[in-house]
Amino acid sequence: MTVVGPFGLSVRDQALEADVQAGLAAVEEGLLEATKSEVPFITEAAQHLVRAGGKRFRPLLVMLAAQFGDPYAPGIVPSAVVVELTHLATLYHDDVMDEAAVRRGVDSANTRWGNSVAVLTGDFLFARASHILADLGPEAVRVQAEAFERLVTGQILETAGPQDGRDPVDHYLDVLGGKTGSLVAVSCRFGAMMSGADETVVDVLTQYGERLGVAFQLADDVLDIASDSRESGKTPGTDLREGVPTLPVLRLRERAARLGLAEDIALCELLDSDLSDDARHAEALAGLRAHPALEQARRDTVRYAQDARAALAPLPECDAKLSLMEMCDAVVHRAG
Repeated sequence: MTVVGPFGLSVRDQALEADVQAGLAAVEEGLLEATKSEVPFITEAAQHLVRAGGKRFRPLLVMLAAQFGDPYAPGIVPSAVVVELTHLATLYHDDVMDEAAVRRGVDSANTRWGNSVAVLTGDFLFARASHILADLGPEAVRVQAEAFERLVTGQILETAGPQDGRDPVDHYLDVLGGKTGSLVAVSCRFGAMMSGADETVVDVLTQYGERLGVAFQLADDVLDIASDSRESGKTPGTDLREGVPTLPVLRLRERAARLGLAEDIALCELLDSDLSDDARHAEALAGLRAHPALEQARRDTVRYAQDARAALAPLPECDAKLSLMEMCDAVVHRAG
């Protein structure tokens, strides 16, 4: 058994491993080429997160999905570069919105160069992704544009919050479908589409990617509470400090409203206080780590990962399908 990609994903077939490794190496080269500028400072800023590493989760999905058609088709690597550039661009913008200090174990771009440079660097990456996309054809442009619209809509909905009477958990899951699920779904769609796979296969893999993307983000929610910075590559409790209501917090509030327990209400009040204070933030983080709401969020993560696995059922049995199924297990493992 050999290992490739994020989370120690195992790939048992040597030919598949070789294809995936070669594809990811080509993506890495493509990312460095796409982030070069005639202005050295722009190159430095644009390559900041590329060189910091990362799981390359989305490019890996492109490579695996391409196995259901011609994995050597010319559009596969460029489409993987497009989805990773898009993802990286959103990270620059997210860190500005969240005032995050650390990303992938290094100083965030906004910490190093300020908010303006971070936002403009994200815009530069979007522009480079669009340039590559233009060579992949109008259908690819349309698919990416629709996904990007959903991504931005999800971000806006998160900022606006749920409408009166809307269940906050349902609202949040819709947010994640846009913010994260849309681009993960496109990763699978591009891999299958560029490889010339049947339309039914493209649809199955798109549905899988959407569900896996939500599970992946839910696992991140759990990690934001449960892990230290060595595991997650960013400061623990970042969302907590910024008042972003991730699933563990929403499950806590749901339980407090349903049961009315004094300790739940007290923890909610603590979360509503000024968590810029380090001591108060640490207390809130410790309280959530010990609370049943965190375990509920883990169960939600498992449910979405299982839904993603179930979506793969119509696909033919092969090593690529097994690897995609293992991806579901790996996402659950991240959440503990």
